[in-house]
Amino acid sequence: MKNRKLRMGMVGGGSDAFIGAIHRRAAFMDNQIELVCGCFSVDPEISKSSGLSYFLPEDRIYSTYQEMFEHEMTLPEGERMDFVTIVTPNRWHFEPAMMALERGFHVVVDKPMTFSLEEAKQLQKKVEETGLVLALTHVYSAYPAVKEAKARIARGDLGKLRRVYVEYLQGWLSDRIELQGGNNAGWRTDPKRSGKAGCIGDIGTHAWHLSEYITGLKVQEVCADLNAFVPGRPIDDDGAAFMRYENGVVGTLTASQIAAGEENNIRIRIYGDKGGLEWQQQEPNTLFAKWTDKPTEVIRMGNNGFIGDTAKMNTRTPGGHPEGFIEAFANIYRNFAHTVMSIKKGEQPCEECLDFPTVYDGVRGMQFIETMVEAGYNENVKWQKWVD
Repeated sequence: MKNRKLRMGMVGGGSDAFIGAIHRRAAFMDNQIELVCGCFSVDPEISKSSGLSYFLPEDRIYSTYQEMFEHEMTLPEGERMDFVTIVTPNRWHFEPAMMALERGFHVVVDKPMTFSLEEAKQLQKKVEETGLVLALTHVYSAYPAVKEAKARIARGDLGKLRRVYVEYLQGWLSDRIELQGGNNAGWRTDPKRSGKAGCIGDIGTHAWHLSEYITGLKVQEVCADLNAFVPGRPIDDDGAAFMRYENGVVGTLTASQIAAGEENNIRIRIYGDKGGLEWQQQEPNTLFAKWTDKPTEVIRMGNNGFIGDTAKMNTRTPGGHPEGFIEAFANIYRNFAHTVMSIKKGEQPCEECLDFPTVYDGVRGMQFIETMVEAGYNENVKWQKWVD
């Protein structure tokens, strides 16, 4: 492979969408990726106008993703896309991802990975068959402070882990704004498009993944409660769970989209027998370390000598210059790009480059959703073992 940028195609992410713009800005941040084609909407006119506004040639703007994959396959290897980014509602994750893998394209997909657990397992099987790379954008795991927390726990700073508290609170769905139109609430509160979980699938999965990523431990059982507080809403807008991890660690998870006045308040606290760590996304550059025998430490991110190599690799600025949501997305894209480039060159990707969520996180995410729904709506179930 000659020295060049990776060529990205896109499914979804038209000019009328929110998350697509985030993905594009993140993908371009480290100058490793360029957008070469896309089907940006189910509406061909919106797809075309969006593609033109992204300065794409008309023959690389497609009306359907099926057309995109078929036409891209006919182009010379030196012109066709290398991978596709899928930023559609959950129901339309699986088919384009599978079509891409079947045709030799790598994949980046928003979370949750699929509409159902069965679809997730099919994607896992296809990834294993093809050897292609699938990255899942669990963005909160890509903040430098989160990576620093993971490294400190892995080296044993907190001693034997005991307890995890993780929460993700939003307030934007406190009313049925999905009936007003013109926002992202419509598909997120529609089980035909989002899947069987609403709040738990949308933001609860982020909280769960963050806890497993930082601790390095897997949840084995949950005791859950799901609610639809807003009258008439057909899917959960609030939920909570007690969780049992490996090695006797216990945790509490709270996710809510009806916490009035909250924005995107994701917070995690982890305690061992020697101390604890705390991180909150609304103050992303700060990690608190709390001890039984000395004062609390305030650990600040930035290119300094106080954080580990993995956190440094995922940091772009000196301390005091905030790095946030888009930069965290960019860390996933950059690590994914380095991994794909290494594979194309026949080289082994570096360990730090492989630090991004994969198809296996996607399967576990769907298992989390299935387990939460099974436990959360069943009054006769106290503890629900992890759904495999």
